[in-house]
Amino acid sequence: MGKDLSGKTLGIIHAAIFTAFTLEPIAKEIMPEVSIMHAGDDTVQRDNLAAPPGTIPKKNFYKFATFARFFEEAGVDLIVLACSTFSQAVEFAAPMVNVPMLQIDRPMMEKAVACGKRIGLIGTLASTMPSSERLLRKCADEAGKKIEVVPVLNAEAFKILRAGDTAKHNSMVLDDIKKLSRETDCIVLAQASMTVMEKETENNPVPVFTSPRLAFLRARQILEDAKSLKQG
Repeated sequence: MGKDLSGKTLGIIHAAIFTAFTLEPIAKEIMPEVSIMHAGDDTVQRDNLAAPPGTIPKKNFYKFATFARFFEEAGVDLIVLACSTFSQAVEFAAPMVNVPMLQIDRPMMEKAVACGKRIGLIGTLASTMPSSERLLRKCADEAGKKIEVVPVLNAEAFKILRAGDTAKHNSMVLDDIKKLSRETDCIVLAQASMTVMEKETENNPVPVFTSPRLAFLRARQILEDAKSLKQG
C-alpha cells in the first residue's frame, strides 16, 4: 500500500444496484481507508438491455452525468463508472464534470492490448459486447497497436448468474475460456459481474483479465498521484 488516502472519497456509479455488492469488497481491500459511495439506478441496465445491441438510450447518458454531478457536489475525489455497456458515458460527461472519472474496464483493456495482438473477448450480455470491443480497440489505437478481437457471447450464463447459480455460470464461462485459450494471446471478461471468475482462471494457459481489481488499483494510483500534486 502506498500513501495514506484517509479523507479521500471514491464514488462508484452503477447501472444495476446488485453490482455494488460485488465491487465494494474489492474496492475496500485495495483502498480500505477511502470512503466508498455508491449511486445507481436499475432502470439504466433495464433500458440498456432493451435497446438494440450497440445502441445506448440517450436518457442513460443523462442519468450518468446527473449522478456524476451529484458526486461532484458531494465532494468525491474520483468517480468510477462500473458499467461496461455504456462506458462511453464517461466521455460524454467529461466536459460537464470537474472530478476525474475512470471507466472500470479501461485498465483491463490497456493491459490486454499490452499483452498480445489476438485478444479474446467474452461477455454474457449482448448489450455489452459492442461497447467493450469499442473500448478495447480505442485502447489499441491509443497505443499505436493493431489487434484482432475474437468475441464470444454467452447470454445464457448471465441469466443463470442473476438467478443465483454462480457455480453453473462459472462453469459455462470456463468452457468458453478454454476454447478461446487455444487461439488467443489473452482473454478479457467483458463485465464487472464476471469478476467471480478471478480465482478460477489464475492458472489458465493464457492470461484472463477481469476489470474490478485492475480498475481499483488504477483508482488508488490516481488518488495517490492527486495527493502528491496537492502536497507538492
